[in-house]
Amino acid sequence: MKLFQQILVASASVGLIAPIGVQANSINIEGMNNYSSSKSSSKKQQFNSKTFANELVTVNEKIDGLETQLNEFEAGGFSDTTTLDGKVNFTVGALSYDGAGTDTVSNEAALFQYMWQGNLNTSFTGDDNLYVRLKSGNASSWTKDKDHGTYLSSSKGNSDVLKIDKIWYSFPVGESNTIFVGPKIENYYMHGTSPSIYKPVLKAFTLGGNAAAYGASTDTGAGWVYRGENGFAVSSNIGTKSKTTQKDSDGNYIESGLLTGESKTSWATQVGLTKEQYAVSLMLNLKYNGWSDSYFTAGSAQTGNTTNYGLRAWWRPLETGTATPEVSFGYDITSIDDVDDSVDQTDAYFVGLSWLDTFNADDRIGIAFGQPQTREDNDADPFMWEAYYSYKVNDSVTVTPTIFAASDANGTDGEDYTGAVIETQFKF
Repeated sequence: MKLFQQILVASASVGLIAPIGVQANSINIEGMNNYSSSKSSSKKQQFNSKTFANELVTVNEKIDGLETQLNEFEAGGFSDTTTLDGKVNFTVGALSYDGAGTDTVSNEAALFQYMWQGNLNTSFTGDDNLYVRLKSGNASSWTKDKDHGTYLSSSKGNSDVLKIDKIWYSFPVGESNTIFVGPKIENYYMHGTSPSIYKPVLKAFTLGGNAAAYGASTDTGAGWVYRGENGFAVSSNIGTKSKTTQKDSDGNYIESGLLTGESKTSWATQVGLTKEQYAVSLMLNLKYNGWSDSYFTAGSAQTGNTTNYGLRAWWRPLETGTATPEVSFGYDITSIDDVDDSVDQTDAYFVGLSWLDTFNADDRIGIAFGQPQTREDNDADPFMWEAYYSYKVNDSVTVTPTIFAASDANGTDGEDYTGAVIETQFKF
């Protein structure tokens, strides 16, 4: 193989053959010949325009082959209607706990943990959506403690195993209706009105107070949402667990199918109105056969049949960067079936305040506080709060130092804690 041909073929193997090929086609062969003639004897072989014709044909064939391979690779990737976005959270934090009895947080150690999340969205008609969320993390100890309220929104503890965390399909019916169905979905994804615009660090402060009315877990579900042009929305959805731990009269565990009388069920119906500056909504959530929630609950979560009412509202100013904050508010009342009158009701409240663009563009100051869901006979006065400053380093990186605390945590008099975390989020 000629030396010049070897050089061209080697260049093609490292992906540079295309520009080289273009340059090779535009080489002034006659100019090279003149230069060669001026520096060498006339008896030596001289270049002409046909000298490298065969080599250039070979090079062009290799370029065509590389383009064919590239097209084949692109054909095996995502479809044009599939998108992937995600985030990674690094969390460093510690907890100081002052317990009055044996009911203590399992571990106060300083921790460094991560969470990875990828969101896949695919449309088949242009209006529908198949959503798949992949998630992994190594959260443990107090960052996953639901009972005391120290569970972080960014926590995911599945021993570094990448799993499908959510999956459902939604599609429109007419211009105003949307149907949801999926084997892994939570109620709040199927609500027509957003209950809160506060962005929490603690899981307890999501949804305007993650108590009985809005509390949910990932299970089989289906729902319907109607949204009118004037901001009015109605939604109704159901979540169900296919098995319960109930026993029959002989002490045998009851196996239950979906939507049967024995399965754990949460049926949530919401009516709401959303405008540019505010929103207000009412929720009715009926829970049966042991469905319980404990992120924002003082004492053991109720496991019987409950009727839960939730009021949510939020308001924001026309301009950011002022002393006037965004405000989110929530209030829940629960009625418990088949118990004494002295313990048949709980309530909870939440207030979240946010200041945007205060010191830098896209920064956020957040303060939230509230009373977890508490039975009327409880002598303790549980209270939780958090405060953070979220600084956006650039479009993809945000750093959020946070402090949080609770008194009479878990509804136990004298059980107090204080915690601090620094979270760094990378979005992609």
